[in-house]
Amino acid sequence: MTEFNLQGIGLTSRRTRERLVAHLKASGIKDEEVLDVIATVPRHIFVDEALAHRAYEDNALPIGHGQTISQPYVVARMTAALLGSLRRAGREPRRVLEIGTGSGYQTAVLASLVGTVFSVERIRDLVERARTRLRAMDVRNVRLRHDDGNLGWAAEAPFDAVLVTAGASHVPDALMEQLHDGSPLVIPVGRGDVQQLKLLERDGDAWRQQTLEDVRFVPLVQGTRL
Repeated sequence: MTEFNLQGIGLTSRRTRERLVAHLKASGIKDEEVLDVIATVPRHIFVDEALAHRAYEDNALPIGHGQTISQPYVVARMTAALLGSLRRAGREPRRVLEIGTGSGYQTAVLASLVGTVFSVERIRDLVERARTRLRAMDVRNVRLRHDDGNLGWAAEAPFDAVLVTAGASHVPDALMEQLHDGSPLVIPVGRGDVQQLKLLERDGDAWRQQTLEDVRFVPLVQGTRL
């Protein structure tokens, strides 16, 4: 878990972030640990400078390459679902796999709540930009990999949890296989513009599954890009 070094980063007012957190509470986010992190992570450094004034709106924003930084509500919802499942199982979030680094914002949120984040991104430019931003924040408990997220990160498996930030047509077998028994997988599943956010929990060779709500994500695509 990490505390952010924000020296040299032009912080927007605390009041702006407090308004976002109040909005998230009103929208149903109850996990105080997650809300505290959302209030701390400087979302504006994960978007282009031209969009920085919109960073604390509860909206997804473009980050280039046809990708987006996720809506803060969705980041909070997915993170809270993952942590809630681990708490119910009495498990510590020591090693968490994230599929789809994107801007690095969700990565930074996870980094403040878990032991180590292993994050996979298929677009090399996004990997490098996320690495630069996380280093600027002195985040040391994240490992980034340029690879096909459908494959997970087998060399570092098994993981205590997996969180996927792209819409999958189905749950990739590799991600299910790389989880400890009793661990959660949070993933948007479905074809088209709208997917269902699923929480899957491994129970030996069986899986418990819960649909949380409808979400909109860019698709989980196979292969890698420069």
